[in-house]
Amino acid sequence: MLRVLAVDDEVPALEELSYLLREDPRVEWVGGAGDAASALRDLSRMLTAGERLDAVFLDIRMPGLDGLDFTRLLAGFAEPPAVVFVTAHDDCAVAAYELGALDYLLKPVRRERLAEAVRRVVEAVDRAARAGDPGGVPGGPPAADDDEMIPVELGGRTRLVSRRSVTHVEAQGDYVRLHTAEGSYLVRMPLASLARRWEDSGFIRIHRSTLVASQHITELRFDAGRVAVQIGDELLPVSRRHTRAVRDLLVRSFRNSDQPDAPFTHTDTDD
Repeated sequence: MLRVLAVDDEVPALEELSYLLREDPRVEWVGGAGDAASALRDLSRMLTAGERLDAVFLDIRMPGLDGLDFTRLLAGFAEPPAVVFVTAHDDCAVAAYELGALDYLLKPVRRERLAEAVRRVVEAVDRAARAGDPGGVPGGPPAADDDEMIPVELGGRTRLVSRRSVTHVEAQGDYVRLHTAEGSYLVRMPLASLARRWEDSGFIRIHRSTLVASQHITELRFDAGRVAVQIGDELLPVSRRHTRAVRDLLVRSFRNSDQPDAPFTHTDTDD
């Protein structure tokens, strides 16, 4: 059973969100705060008293301390709760994702969409308990066997792209470009941060500017000392620095495969 805190500077919105959360049978306690500063004080008091708080459902655009700043400050807590944003604005989804928010809901909040967010919090609490950290649910990436939805801005709108659909990622200045079978999308995030976040999900650095999903690699090529991986119709070069790590990963994938055939093809054109 969850203990959560709802935060919104608009009283009707706070009352509606609190009501919907209390209606969910997986939630045993709902606190309320009218601004992010009050929420921080409530969180500090609860943790000092040894009380558990599993998640904070909060608005983004609030006077004074906003929801994004509140989430950044959670890094100073030893056992921070999970964060779910509930907002009328879709232009902060990418920033929320970068901060490790567990979910991002748009107002007006639909009951079934809120139920999905609660489900994600429950799963995060369960994962933390299995990992031996029952006291808190820090923000951050989901477990390796879970999918993850990445908010991307497209034509002035925000859409969600499944991590499992991403074949590879390229650095482009302060942005990364996510490549999928359906298209490519820019996200403002350092490649190094994404590489750390997705390391346990089978993504591997093959170049200082390229990250690939190992499950999408169909061929490993060697040609005159140069190494490349085949992903769909694209042949991506592997830097000398990353060659050994790529080979080791694919060899482990081959050895651990339950299939009689190799998960990729090794082509050596050196004569």
